[in-house]
Amino acid sequence: MARAVVITILYALLITGAVALLFSSIPPRQPAAAGVHRRLGYNKLPSSPNFDPLLEKIHRPDDDAVTYFGEEGRFNITKRLVALFPAVDKSPADGRIGFSEMANWNVARGSDRLAYRTQKELLSHDRDGDGAVSFKEFFPQFSSLDLANNEMGHGQAGWWMELFKIADVNENGILDFHEFNNFLHPEDSQNTRIKIWLLKEKIKRMDDDGDERLDFNEFVTYAYNAYKTYVEFEKIRVPTAEEKFADLDVDHDNFLSVEELLPILPYLKPGELTYAKSYAHYLIDAADDDGDDHLTLQEMLNHETIFYTAIYDSVYESDYHDEL
Repeated sequence: MARAVVITILYALLITGAVALLFSSIPPRQPAAAGVHRRLGYNKLPSSPNFDPLLEKIHRPDDDAVTYFGEEGRFNITKRLVALFPAVDKSPADGRIGFSEMANWNVARGSDRLAYRTQKELLSHDRDGDGAVSFKEFFPQFSSLDLANNEMGHGQAGWWMELFKIADVNENGILDFHEFNNFLHPEDSQNTRIKIWLLKEKIKRMDDDGDERLDFNEFVTYAYNAYKTYVEFEKIRVPTAEEKFADLDVDHDNFLSVEELLPILPYLKPGELTYAKSYAHYLIDAADDDGDDHLTLQEMLNHETIFYTAIYDSVYESDYHDEL
């Protein structure tokens, strides 16, 4: 049952990922120096996401129409795959795409989409135009009384405030772009405190005896199957529940603390970037005709329907919108 659910999720990811792969332009060169993005408005440091969705859509539209669409307006997936193959085949550029190359491409596209969503939310909620978001700007529905009551139930004022404060790394009471990105997409955050917060929330639904840790039975009942189902897609030997529990139980006390569970957080609470990596495994497995764990351009063309679906119109026109 769990595997069927994950396959369904990955199929949905297949659709979204295929669209991202096919319709994302080859990334532009990074600017030589930091500067202000004249339309989106935030400071683009060298480490900031280099993504402008409008340019992705309107970049030389007439040329794209001629190149990738026929007289009847049908998309020419073959030409698009031929054009994109060198952009993915980079490490090394040997005419074959391996898992790391496919995963890097998918993760980069996923990161771009997350950054775009964050920028939309920032522009929408930054009432005073300071380039950051305060708690009140993002949650105007919460009153001073709500904050004083500090209710910690899921979705209540105190619950959101706790995550907000964790995301506020410099503790200045507002979230800049990168802090806000972590706040909106905690599953994809590299902030260790956010990871621990996510795990604590996850463990609440696994911890039958309420001791804020998992014993072996709780691990097997709630965590191991989720871990196993995703690892099976990675084509590596899946450790038994006993082996994995022992591997995670660093202090050998026969319990797994939140910190000890951190290595499997992406399997217990996967985000878009985790799905992007799983999708890379799926694509290579589905189109690898000779079984060498790499894709040639010909193999991709042999299975081009995997990289494009009829759902393109509805997904592409969605403008990358999602809800928090």
